[in-house]
Amino acid sequence: MLAACGSDDGGVPTLTWYTNPDSGGQAELAARCTEAAGGRYRITTSVLPRQAGEQREQLVRRLAANDDSIDIISLDPPFIPEFAQAGFLAPVPDDVAERVTEDVVESAIEGSTWNDELVAVPWWANTQLLWYRKSVAEAAGLDMTQPVTWDQLITAAQDQDKLLGVQGARAESLTVWFNALIESAGGSIIAENSTDPDGIELGLTSDAGVRATEVMRDVSSSGQAGASLSTATEDTTATGFEGPDAGFQVNYPFVWGRALSAVEAGTMEQSVPDDFGWALYPQVDEGTDSAPPYGGINLGVGAFSQHTDLAYEATECITSTENQAYYFTTNGNPASDTTVYDDPEVQKVFPMADTILDSLDQAVPRPQTPYYSEVSGGLQREYHPTSSVDPDSTPQKATDFITAVLQKEQLL
Repeated sequence: MLAACGSDDGGVPTLTWYTNPDSGGQAELAARCTEAAGGRYRITTSVLPRQAGEQREQLVRRLAANDDSIDIISLDPPFIPEFAQAGFLAPVPDDVAERVTEDVVESAIEGSTWNDELVAVPWWANTQLLWYRKSVAEAAGLDMTQPVTWDQLITAAQDQDKLLGVQGARAESLTVWFNALIESAGGSIIAENSTDPDGIELGLTSDAGVRATEVMRDVSSSGQAGASLSTATEDTTATGFEGPDAGFQVNYPFVWGRALSAVEAGTMEQSVPDDFGWALYPQVDEGTDSAPPYGGINLGVGAFSQHTDLAYEATECITSTENQAYYFTTNGNPASDTTVYDDPEVQKVFPMADTILDSLDQAVPRPQTPYYSEVSGGLQREYHPTSSVDPDSTPQKATDFITAVLQKEQLL
């Protein structure tokens, strides 16, 4: 009722922040920013479903009905163009846009932009690193102070008979992997963008698309990706990396905190995380910088909110340097603010903080399109299982299918 009325009993405007599930960090930030507001507004939180697709569905349904109780939204970056194009997001004031992009990594700004305009406020920015067991890399003769390629990792994993962990489940993580491969090869899933689905030109059959498919095939058929590759997620890949067959994996920074928690709980020996190393995402072609995945959460303000000015004020509090550092160290979600990485506490909790920042500097968002669900869903269908992809046929099959879906000739 408070959210619907937009104020509490004392007449103070109430802002409802629709959050993705976390470890309580967003609720704490809501409390902090309520206190900082000095009685001008208060923030309550409403937790969205765990799956990103379900979050999108719930928000789209409510915003399509002009729901004015949605003030602030924690948005997965791939859905931002769809929300902006549909008119679901309140315009970002120019002065706010200038402030919230200061010292922010470019990948987070790109992920908050549609049609050359900032439409959401950059907040936390996730990325994948190449994690490796120091002992395995050393035995394989890999110099991890230098960039390594996917081909080198395959060879090293085979020589040492160790796992090379990737996410091969028919899920968003598969799109994340493929997008990083094609961008690293110099291409894009969408070669020519458009707000008209008939005007979208896919880049899957380009040289970069074919090369990305080759790498996906080679990793999947290497014999080192694990028997459960077709259902492998970030969590199952992290589990494999903690075991005796661990060699390499691409995954998010959460794997570090997860391992330390296991040591603290007595379920893992300290020697395991002591053997963890980290580096930038693998290169597709030697000498060409990789394009690591970019993810995270940005903040949108609902177009039908009764308090858009206060909501944008609140987003600036939530995304302040101090609060981003807090959220990073307590909830494990990396900051988009580059100055956070100089914080001694951040460096202590995440000794790989500098590598995370370097990765975010090279990271590239997934395709920015109002039709992201169709593009990603079609790609997942045609590239799964990854062990069956064929560089000579899969890119064209995926192109044909996604194009048919966009033109409403087929259904996902």
